[in-house]
Amino acid sequence: MQGIPARTGQLVLAAIVLLNSGCATIVSSVASKFADNLSAAVINQNDPEIVRDGAPAFILLLDSFVQGSPDDPMLLAAAANLYASYGAVFATEPERAARLTERARNYSVKALCISFAPSCGWDDMAYEQYEASLAGLSSKHADVVYAYSVSALAFIRTHSDDWNALARLPHVDALLIRYLEIGDGEAEGTVYTYLGILATLRPPALGGEPEKGRKYFERAIDLSGGNDLSAKVEFARGYARPLYERELHDQLLQEVLAADPESPGYTLTNVLAQRDARELLSSADDYF
Repeated sequence: MQGIPARTGQLVLAAIVLLNSGCATIVSSVASKFADNLSAAVINQNDPEIVRDGAPAFILLLDSFVQGSPDDPMLLAAAANLYASYGAVFATEPERAARLTERARNYSVKALCISFAPSCGWDDMAYEQYEASLAGLSSKHADVVYAYSVSALAFIRTHSDDWNALARLPHVDALLIRYLEIGDGEAEGTVYTYLGILATLRPPALGGEPEKGRKYFERAIDLSGGNDLSAKVEFARGYARPLYERELHDQLLQEVLAADPESPGYTLTNVLAQRDARELLSSADDYF
């Protein structure tokens, strides 16, 4: 079964979200201006290696904050976001990626359990009971719900050979849809790309829904005005490739490569998206 892409541009955006509303808020008591400036520096960085090399220091900083306030859900959510993003995007060794994303999941589970008591029993609930419990989530839970979803996606990717992990895909899908209802709309495009990935992750015979995934990807592209190039890469990878739509596949990736990656709020993800686009195009003749 196909796993979540090893380098998903949208998961880099989770690293950015760690410095957006969630992290900027939780760090505000320590250094609000620093958090805001760091956020801008990360999202507009055109050298991913700088982010890769610098992120571990921030991971340790967040860990130290969690040590001091172990029951602060926003601190836990921020730490979960960063561990998930770094583990999914920059950790090249499978064992390390699995270890980092497991920590992300643990942080996010605790953050949501503290904020929303019904979630404490989600792992043991039948799906119908789990789905019904989502109605209790509201806008005040949005940041921790997002962190939980991102961490779950990263965890599943790095544990894609574990059927128990893969069995949680419908749960993540339902939670992201609920997030669209309670969130402030800032991460809406990102969420639609996540939903597109989830819908196309499995072949139709195993529950995949490629046409629904296509609509999600197209919605994500529209919401960013085409500025988020990673949405097009995931569209090509998750939909066009499995359905052997070579023309659509190449068109999307060529559009990515022809675009200027320097776009406020998307530069880092766009640089990574262009790297992925080159790799996908270079292997297209063998694939198709």
